[in-house]
Amino acid sequence: MRFMVIVKASKDSEAGKMPSQELLAAMGKYNEELADAGILLAGEGLQPSSKGARVRFSAERRTVVDGPFAEAEIEIRQEFEAEDFGAELTPELREQEERLRARTAQQPPKH
Repeated sequence: MRFMVIVKASKDSEAGKMPSQELLAAMGKYNEELADAGILLAGEGLQPSSKGARVRFSAERRTVVDGPFAEAEIEIRQEFEAEDFGAELTPELREQEERLRARTAQQPPKH
């Protein structure tokens, strides 16, 4: 069984404000613990939901909703890259993130 851990959005996260160094360090530590246990498949961050799209399926009909509300063309949510975090992602946190990405890339898929 697979699980996705999502942090509930806040005004700051929806506005694109990056987490503090302390929060990034805590998230990185947690991700490392999951990787050490061999259960982390990926740990990339997502863009705010306001930049995403919701797709509804009903039989043969597909409806795409931009962000949480307005209908529009489909847009796939992008992952954050290390550069998107700016100064909050210290060299130590960058190194930690690179180690985690390398480890998860080497793991075979678990079903």
